[in-house]
Amino acid sequence: MENKFAIETVNLKKTYKGKSHPTLNGLSLRIPYGSLFGLLAPNGAGKTTAINIICGLRKYDSGKVFVDGHDQSDGMKAIKPLLGLVPQDIALFPTLTAYENLKILGGLYGIKKSVLEERIDQLLELFDLSASRHSYINRFSGGMKRRVNMIAGMLHAPGILILDEPTVGVDAQSRMMILEKLTEINRSGTTILFISHYLEEAEHICNEVAFMDDGSVICQGSPADLIRAYTPCDSMESIYLKLTGKRMRDTQ
Repeated sequence: MENKFAIETVNLKKTYKGKSHPTLNGLSLRIPYGSLFGLLAPNGAGKTTAINIICGLRKYDSGKVFVDGHDQSDGMKAIKPLLGLVPQDIALFPTLTAYENLKILGGLYGIKKSVLEERIDQLLELFDLSASRHSYINRFSGGMKRRVNMIAGMLHAPGILILDEPTVGVDAQSRMMILEKLTEINRSGTTILFISHYLEEAEHICNEVAFMDDGSVICQGSPADLIRAYTPCDSMESIYLKLTGKRMRDTQ
């Protein structure tokens, strides 16, 4: 049977040492090929753990993880080239230029020099950063750093792009540009897993979303279908609060 999902987790469980409650408690998630998929959750719900497990950065206790049909328990060799991870933290060298950062990071992917040069040029132009290619990262605005951070995760042209809070701390113009470019990248065929606390962003750009709480998925569907299903809720935010409550989720 042909695999339908770019990412699939089956009954995924993870409990950290010293913790009495599981961080992931039977997480079953299916992300279709070609989707712009929003994963929405309160703080401490387990979404960062889930991302790290999918990317092979953290072990899990039980369950299954499949990426492009590859069973992660067979190893990450076939999976790593397929995934591009853009972390919430800026993973750049501040005292190097944008171009120098991308050259170094592209080298870590093992991309050939001629291919890498072309890829850097394309992505800098896509994110309107060509004129700043030789400027130092520590002189960039927050929005510019975010865009370079995104480029770094896309250098190897992954088929699946995972973004953790890609618009946090940026101005309205940068946020709009990032969302527009993500939509464009998705339309070109890249599957995107989009994690954000800005629920209106997910409602605006995602064709499917999943709400997660206490380590598992509590509902999943298109924004329009979920709004119809949870009438009188009229937005992702109102559904989110209905399902997860108003209790503060402060973490230490």
